[in-house]
Parts: sequence; C-alpha cells; structure tokens
Amino acid sequence: MINNVRELALEGLMQIEKNGAYSNLLLNNLIEKSKLSSKDVGLLTEIVYGTIQRRDALDFYLQPFLRKKVEPWVKVLLRLSLYQMEFLDRVPAHAVIHEAVEIAKKRGHKGIGAMVNGVLRSVQREGVPSLEHIKNPAERLAIKTSHPQWLVEQWIRAYGFDTAQRICETNLLPPLSTARVNVSKTTVEEVIEMLGAEGVEAERGILSEDAVQIKRGNIAHTKAFQEGYVSVQDESSMLVARALGPEPGDYVLDTCAAPGGKTSHIAERLLGTGRVVSLDLHPHKVRLIQAQAVRLHLTNVEAQALDARKVGEKFQAETFDKILIDAPCSGFGVIRRKPDIKLGKTEADSERLAKIQCDILEAAAPLLKKNGRLVYSTCTIGSIENEDVIQTFLNKHPEYEIDTTMKERLPSSLKSYVGKGEVQILPHYFLTDGFYIACLRKKV
Repeated sequence: MINNVRELALEGLMQIEKNGAYSNLLLNNLIEKSKLSSKDVGLLTEIVYGTIQRRDALDFYLQPFLRKKVEPWVKVLLRLSLYQMEFLDRVPAHAVIHEAVEIAKKRGHKGIGAMVNGVLRSVQREGVPSLEHIKNPAERLAIKTSHPQWLVEQWIRAYGFDTAQRICETNLLPPLSTARVNVSKTTVEEVIEMLGAEGVEAERGILSEDAVQIKRGNIAHTKAFQEGYVSVQDESSMLVARALGPEPGDYVLDTCAAPGGKTSHIAERLLGTGRVVSLDLHPHKVRLIQAQAVRLHLTNVEAQALDARKVGEKFQAETFDKILIDAPCSGFGVIRRKPDIKLGKTEADSERLAKIQCDILEAAAPLLKKNGRLVYSTCTIGSIENEDVIQTFLNKHPEYEIDTTMKERLPSSLKSYVGKGEVQILPHYFLTDGFYIACLRKKV
C-alpha cells in the first residue's frame, strides 16, 4: 500500500496517462485504498487535478531543461513536482525536489534521481521560460492554459478572443461545491441550518433558486444528504428540470439519465405524482439512478436499461407529456471538474457525438404528445453539439418549434443570456459548469 502523497499522485497520473482512467473515479479509488489524513487527501487531490489542468504548460516549461527523452513515469514525476513548485505556495521547493529525487531513486535508480534533481534545481535557479515569443495568440493561450489548440481556436471563432480566454482561465479554477435542495421536503434555509448543525458551512446559490453552495465541509457525510434533503449537483445542471417545467401528474421520459441527478430533480418537482421513466444504456448505471431514488424517497421513478436510440421499440407514439434528452457529449463545459476531458480529444469527436445526439432526438421525437415539451441539453460548449444539432432536427421536423416560454421558467439572473428558446451558459458567467439548454414544443 502506498501512503506517500506524491507517490500516490504519480501512480494516479500514470493510470490516467496510460489507460485513460477518469480522474474523479481514480482519485476516489486511491483515497479509499490509502490511509491518508484529510489534509493529505486535499494535497493529493490538488496535485492530481492541478497537474492535469496545467499539463501542456508544464511540458512547455520543462522542455528546455530536458536534454534527452525520458521514461513516461519520469516525465509525469517532473510535471507533478514542477506543478507544486510553480503553483502551490504552501509546499517549499526544496521539500518538493527532495521528495521527487527519493521517488525517482526508489522507482528507478540513483542516476534517474540525479537527473530529476538536476532538472528541478535548474528550473528553480533559472525560472520557467516565457511564452511571449509565441506569435500566434491562440497557440499562446492554448499552452498557457493547457487546452487543445483546435478547441481554443473553435472558441475564438465562436465567441471572440477575450471570451475564449476567460473560458480557458476559468477552467483552471477549482470548481464550486454545490447541492440541490429537495424542495418537496424542505426549504433552502432549513437545509443551511441542518448542514450548519453538522459542521458544514453553506449559503444560498447564485443561479438556481433551490441551490446551496458548500463553503466548508463534506456534504456527503451529513444526515441531510443521507436522508434525502439534498443532492450534489452543479447549479447549471439544476436549470434543466426547470426548463422542462414538469407539472403534477406528468408522464416524463429522461432518455440518458445516469447517474440520476436530473431524473430525481424532475421527480421532486412532480411532488409525488406522475412518473419519470429514466433510461441508461448500461445496467450498472441504472443502479445509480435507482440508488438516488431510494435515498431521496422518490416512488415515481422507473429506471430501465435501454439504448436511447431504440426508445421507439419500447414505447408507443405520443406517450409522454415531457421528454428530456440530456445527451452524451464531449463535456467541455465541465473541464474544471474533470480536467482529463481535454486530453487527447479532437474536433472529430464532437462531430461523431453530434450524429448520436441527432439519432436520439430522431428516436424520441414521435414519443411526445402534441403540445408537449422536449428539452435538449449538454454540458459542452460549441455549436457542433448544440445549436447545429437543434437546427438539423427542426429542419427535419416541422411538427416541432422552439418554445420561447422557456425564459419564464428560468431564474431572472439568467434571462439576459437566454435567446429564442435556448441558452448557452459559459463557465465564467456564474463560475458554474458550461451548459447548453434548448426547449422545443410539439405543435398541436
């Protein structure tokens, strides 16, 4: 068992690098298997996430000091060490270098230890190289904020350089910890009091009316969470159920539902009436939806394993009052929470996903009743998976139209950002996840 924070960080980062492991799931596994103090858990999380977030910048800074190619684990060790030296104030550089050398000798040999020592001491002495000589602004911004250059260029084309820069810089900030209050059982004020009694400091959210921001403490260990008064969810994500606007007695379809945050929100807003049919492709993910429903004491959720592209084989036409398609996407709106998302993706991935998204919309469209409402949402940024998908769908389906009433169901703080039945929330607007929401209505 490895109980050294930096050795654990190296182990985790290597798994992400080699196997494409998800950083959030991998970190949870590392923490469970180790016997780290809460302080060391915080440091481990910061090193792993920070090193992934800054990977391209760290490689740029290291390049002049590497005289020959090094083994992958050595490169990762140098990255995580330089991250601490450059971006963490609380860890003295000499302690970081000493620890890196010891790990290098233990995992390799004295020669590797000496090389690691030489590289890190040279960086400490000479400082990291400047990015100013890079003439291409997109390339410079991409390296500085460690985003794929093609993605930065896409955002510059869509939003202009200044906004693209703000998106990239916001993605380097730690994500806010937020939770959704189950307003069918309690109020935001009561939950803040409950959490406070258990040592968790919380305050009202800034975007969603049923949100709280967690300022200190772990909400997952509280009675308020375990007894179903709150659910962990980002504030942007909470807006999807509001945009859908479920009404008591509605029969609702959630096509891509795991792990169940939006399903449970819809079910709560039905106030114990109606039914939410929640689908996911994978049976093990369906169990996550079911577990959410049990914890929240929701009896109006029916979770099933089904490919959303095959819903027409299971359900009859015009069955549902409301349909939610929270489509599988590239996830570029949640880079702050999952920095590994930006590693190794290409523009072709968005185009491939857009085909799946269109297929799900095509399959679900006949299942909505006339005058029913369909919400399409993603946690990504960019027209390929968002506006273009909706426009393609509307061009094929004259029986559908944009629902301009969506604005009435969303918080007043968001209304200046809402267009004609759609909204793209960028990460820097409210320091929430980036999210796209479009609302359509089936004509009578």
